[in-house]
Amino acid sequence: MSSIPAPASPHTTSPILQAKALGFPWATLDPFLFCAYHDDAYPVANTSMGPATPLTGRDIGQDFSRKDGWSMYHGDQVPGFPGHPHRGFETVTIVRKGLIDHADSLGAAARFGQGDVQWLTAGAGVVHSEMFPLLDQAAPNPLELFQIWLNLPARNKMVPPHFSMFWGPQITRVTDLDAAGRATEVVVITGQVDTSHASPALAAATTLPPPPDSWAAQPGADVAILTLRMAPGARWTLPPALGQDSRRMLYFFKGQSVAVAGQTVAQHAALELAASVPVELVNGDTEAEFLLLQGRPINEPVAQYGPFVMNTEAEIRQALQDYRATEFGGWPWPDQAPVHGRDPARFARHPDGRTETAE
Repeated sequence: MSSIPAPASPHTTSPILQAKALGFPWATLDPFLFCAYHDDAYPVANTSMGPATPLTGRDIGQDFSRKDGWSMYHGDQVPGFPGHPHRGFETVTIVRKGLIDHADSLGAAARFGQGDVQWLTAGAGVVHSEMFPLLDQAAPNPLELFQIWLNLPARNKMVPPHFSMFWGPQITRVTDLDAAGRATEVVVITGQVDTSHASPALAAATTLPPPPDSWAAQPGADVAILTLRMAPGARWTLPPALGQDSRRMLYFFKGQSVAVAGQTVAQHAALELAASVPVELVNGDTEAEFLLLQGRPINEPVAQYGPFVMNTEAEIRQALQDYRATEFGGWPWPDQAPVHGRDPARFARHPDGRTETAE
């Protein structure tokens, strides 16, 4: 018997509209395009900030194997994703464990992690690298992150690229206790919920502003990105979205089981929920974690070719031509996979030269 609940029928009132097992990547809903969860148990580091273990048996540069619980991805010494282009959408990268070294064609650089979030508007075109330096030569180097692709509407697909950092201490974290004192921690990356159904702490939460040309910055877009961590046995009610037309996906990715509006989910799953109603979550016997992606659909045609997302095939062809001709401004780094040294301090250097550090 399946441990994923069947979607609601027209004759039921279940808020679960559809349910899918988690794969790679996770299923998404407009305005989101892609959601990948990376959870890599990297071993101790070598002197080159890579894994101090033989890489035999791996397809170096194409390694998504999860052999021994981790992958090199497209890196050959340091795990990660060397320089690659994007156009027409945004990347939101939430790093829960470990570090990412960012470098891009704008000249921006960053080392971020441990709860930080990078929000990059690719717009008309950017090339960036995302490498995962391993710094600890005496202990394992776990890495855990989400990368989410958020679409841009047609009018904003060719805006100038924009680089933003949300440092962990700046991000809103709310802890709600149920009647038995069991905790649900809510991390609000962006967005709001219907405050009439939220706890006072969540209702009062403020979030950092998304980039100016993001769909999340448009009035009525109702984009929300939240993570939830529920203690064993905890009860918590997900408030409704603000927008009547919004759609939301709740990803149950850690834990043994959870009851969603009274329906038991005993397998990790992507659950599309009706956004206009509150939904009670009752956790099982072990800690559980969730990611929520919500927003009003853009409702425009999507033409995608790899890292380019436009509205028409002609625009995709133009993106390819532009990238071949200009490399979206060129690559100002000495190699395709730059890392930023052994100092663990988190920082960001913006295209205008302004530098900030994690608070």
